[in-house]
Amino acid sequence: MNPGYAAGELAKALATASAHEDEATRRRADERAGRWASVLRGMLSGALRVGSRKPVADLPVWVTPEVVRGGFATGRAAAAGGERGAPFAHYLTEAGLAELTARLDSGAYHVELPEHAALLVVAWLLRAGDRDGALRLLEEIGPYGERLRFSPLPGEAVADPDVVWRETSADAGERLAQRRRNPQIEAQREALTVWNPFADELLVLWCETVVDGQVAAAMDDDWRRRASALLRRYERLAAAHTWCGKHKRPKENLAILRSALAKVEDGVSLTPRARGMLQHAVDSMLRRRGTPGSARHAALRAGQAAEASVPTHHELARILVRRLAALPPGQGIGDVEEVLSPVRAGEADGVAPGTEFPVSLRAPVLRALAGTVEELVAARVVPSAEVLASLVPQIAAATAAAPYRDEALRTLMAATYRALRNRRSLLLLNLEHQVRLGELPWVRAVQPYRTADDDTRGEAHATLRRLGELALEGFPATLLPNPLVRELSTLGKEADAGLPWVSELAADIFEGTFATSFLGAAKVAAELLPGSLYERYYGIDYARISAIDDLRKRGRQAAATSPAFDALCRERAGELGDLRGRSVAANGMVIEQAQILTTHNLATLVARVGVRPESGWPVLADRAFATATTLAGRLRGNPRPLGTVKDIAYAWRQLVFFLSLSDEAEVRARFANWSRELDSRPDPVRAAIGPALSGLTRVAIDRTAEPDDASGTSRRLLGWTTGRHWMLVRLSR
Repeated sequence: MNPGYAAGELAKALATASAHEDEATRRRADERAGRWASVLRGMLSGALRVGSRKPVADLPVWVTPEVVRGGFATGRAAAAGGERGAPFAHYLTEAGLAELTARLDSGAYHVELPEHAALLVVAWLLRAGDRDGALRLLEEIGPYGERLRFSPLPGEAVADPDVVWRETSADAGERLAQRRRNPQIEAQREALTVWNPFADELLVLWCETVVDGQVAAAMDDDWRRRASALLRRYERLAAAHTWCGKHKRPKENLAILRSALAKVEDGVSLTPRARGMLQHAVDSMLRRRGTPGSARHAALRAGQAAEASVPTHHELARILVRRLAALPPGQGIGDVEEVLSPVRAGEADGVAPGTEFPVSLRAPVLRALAGTVEELVAARVVPSAEVLASLVPQIAAATAAAPYRDEALRTLMAATYRALRNRRSLLLLNLEHQVRLGELPWVRAVQPYRTADDDTRGEAHATLRRLGELALEGFPATLLPNPLVRELSTLGKEADAGLPWVSELAADIFEGTFATSFLGAAKVAAELLPGSLYERYYGIDYARISAIDDLRKRGRQAAATSPAFDALCRERAGELGDLRGRSVAANGMVIEQAQILTTHNLATLVARVGVRPESGWPVLADRAFATATTLAGRLRGNPRPLGTVKDIAYAWRQLVFFLSLSDEAEVRARFANWSRELDSRPDPVRAAIGPALSGLTRVAIDRTAEPDDASGTSRRLLGWTTGRHWMLVRLSR
């Protein structure tokens, strides 16, 4: 693979590391640059095999690689460094095994990387009397004992596997601790609390010198003594309070009063110009604010003092950091309202009891809310399908570990599952797959103790259905992201369902062929959607797909790809030849046709998993339409509109699928509602969505009609094209 991408990322990291104003950002960029330098060296030397599931030659496939953006391995193992603290050999002694066994029983450990579970498995096998299994495992991992950490990290026991969190309390505390003081706010507070009162003192002193309205007319020795003391205090204040520099500006009243005072102290006579400036400063201050001590002046300063007494976000963040530090650091927050309750008496100097925390400080705490995934979606802590996917390992882990009857082993396997699912994915080519749970030596070692039955299969199927419904209910206009698809696939295996799942493919590295799971998913769609609005709108011949017979086994091996399905996708995209060397857009067109034919997992969820959203299919169609119109409103003036066009097309495809499962009366009602709604939207939205809605309506009303008409006012909405997209053409008119 061309090293240009890695070189570009290295250049960006180096630029940030050398020029960014923030020290912490420079430090992180420098670390990032080091990782990208490792990637580039490995690519250029041949030490790294980009696109392989075993990117580092001298490390087994099961070792977790350090991975940077884009799925590139750096050549370093994520668990590198060996055992921090006690060495590997220590855990094979009687004392070390006793320590591991105690952790097994308490559950008080953290498996951040899959490797961190290996020695716990050794301890479990020895306690179970499986000495041979423990020795075989040690033979496999032992050669890497000095290089990798195989023992767990300290942590708290997981109390309820159904309770999940997006971030931990420690994560929230770290975010808040990084908040810096706002220079503008600090300067304003300093001006109100330090320099305004000091200016008042200068004014009072100069007012004592007024004779017949003239400032500096009478200055005795006592006055000069007090003037000198005031100037010395200014020096101390200026050294201690550096946020506000207004007092240093020569044209500011405070600076004029102080400068004149310094001249008098030095025995220098005030020039006519200096006297004039001093007189003007005193007169203007008295005119604008009143004499210090007067009711008007006192009211002004009282209001400013009240304004300055309002605690800054930085001060309030310190309070939250202290509250969060008292919580278990490795878990989410069960009671965020308690953490976010108003400031209590005596909790912080200068912060009034009852002070509320602003939204900007509440947000990091809410991100660490612990609850069921349904509760987190409802609370909008989970804003996207991608974030949902990041939580799924916590949900699916208990289900995946259920076949292990021993409680300690079940807990350990659940932790291992979560760690494997949370590791960063590698960039893979040639239809290779990420490392699977069963490939980890310590998981293989306990396979004999796994006893799946109808109950565990039923639990896996229930979890599968729950996650599918959550994804559709929460994010009906979004493709299922690949991490979520991987979790669904694993749960499908646990449920012994043999389900075909398909991943989203990257157009820039697509090699022109699809795994047989795509044909399997398309066949499921052919069972669910024959004669449907979906089939007619996208011009699909599901009977032809049903007749494809490329899923048969060839010899002893199942077919890896389906040439007939590949050819059908190319044909539908208008790309009839070999795709190698074609443009990214051409690849994207073929991939989009595969997504259309398979419904990108929607048919599998409905027909095989039994997903039935509580809101109902028409409501999900409404929400997909709302997403499409919202995205359309962002097209005009967008410097990179093609990504938005593709997102609109994804939402539209979901919408068509949902309508295809709705009854005709509901469909007709939706078309009428959407047409009225579109009439009320701005011109760019109507220009982008109008033809698509018109084309869909044509197909729904006339079962023989095509969505496209000769005038172009009705169109089939697709996201990819090698030319200029019709949406963008219409918007440019």
